[in-house]
Amino acid sequence: MRGAALALAVVALAHTLWNGVDEPGHALAFGALVTVGELARWGSPPEDREPAPLGAAGALAYALLGRSGGESTTHGVLQVVTVVVAAQLLASVPHLARGSGPGADRPARRVLAVAFAAACFQPPYNSGLSARWFGEGPYFALFLLVLLVLTALCDAVLGALTAPAPRRPFGPLLRDELRALCGIGSAVCATGAVMALGVAVAGLWALPVLCVPLLLTQVSFRRYAEVRTTYRQTIASLARSTEIAGHTPHGHARRVAGLAVAVGKELGLSGPGLTVLEYAALMHDIGQLSLVDPVPRGATAVLPVAEQRRIALLGGAVVRRTGVAAEVAVVVEQQADPYREQPPAARIIRVVNAYDDLCGEGAGRALHALEQLRLGTGRDYHPQVVEALAGVLARGGPTPLRAG
Repeated sequence: MRGAALALAVVALAHTLWNGVDEPGHALAFGALVTVGELARWGSPPEDREPAPLGAAGALAYALLGRSGGESTTHGVLQVVTVVVAAQLLASVPHLARGSGPGADRPARRVLAVAFAAACFQPPYNSGLSARWFGEGPYFALFLLVLLVLTALCDAVLGALTAPAPRRPFGPLLRDELRALCGIGSAVCATGAVMALGVAVAGLWALPVLCVPLLLTQVSFRRYAEVRTTYRQTIASLARSTEIAGHTPHGHARRVAGLAVAVGKELGLSGPGLTVLEYAALMHDIGQLSLVDPVPRGATAVLPVAEQRRIALLGGAVVRRTGVAAEVAVVVEQQADPYREQPPAARIIRVVNAYDDLCGEGAGRALHALEQLRLGTGRDYHPQVVEALAGVLARGGPTPLRAG
């Protein structure tokens, strides 16, 4: 994909340099908008689905621009690619200077998705085919809507191909990308289309007016993300208290959380469900702080069921006092219940915790631990969760969680 984006960028730059820039004012205005949008992603968390929504919307708007102030535009697909590439290169300079560049995959994805939108819109519009087929009324709006859906699907496929977990099957990765379209993806598509239609009527003066709402939304979401990061770090610190007190081995909570999230994704969990799963996995052993006599190696999986349930209930009570969401406390409390009565998150934590207890940090015992889990599927562990764990382990395990 990087090679395709690079080849397209080289062809577009060479074509623009040879033939010159059509309507330099429009190219400069949209290029500046994309540059500002890319610069506005400064400090965004690396897991953000779209760290530069304003830049993405501006690039999409230029790809869908057919008129400006009532006059037809003359730029084509290759000039759209040239402007987007130049803007991304300019915006990457300060990021690279601070060592926080976005990498090559995200810019390549942006170039290919925008090129797809421009290739679907510019030739039929400039040749007059879209006017003959759809006119200027509701059918043209429907044409734009279909084009936006196809562009979003193209971007989702590219996102799945460049996901940071290449060992996961393509199907679950694509499903995650499609689910993300309901959030920031839909806002980017809608804003890009509105920008293009606004400029078509009011000219370039419409750009600053129409981009302000998305920019404010981006700033507000960034603040929310910072609060959420701080919240997660607090939970991770609480989870480490069992290690500091000597109740559990070093890194046990983070290993269980990382593997549980990977298994949850394998089983189709996403969004808030994965967040609850991660928080509950981090705090699943916090009930051991209430024990007078520590469990050897913190391995609760080898304890009698009644003792496991008692520790789980103690953990849930501790979680409720910390102010963490009630959903997390419920999962912690139910992690030792019969698996047929558990919610999916509790089933996953029970299996993953047992796996880590059985093999610890010794990779040589992994196969033995997995065999023990499979033998216990008739009574203690959900078979589907055990097989999902086996699939994650077969592909090399999860991506490590960020240090809290």
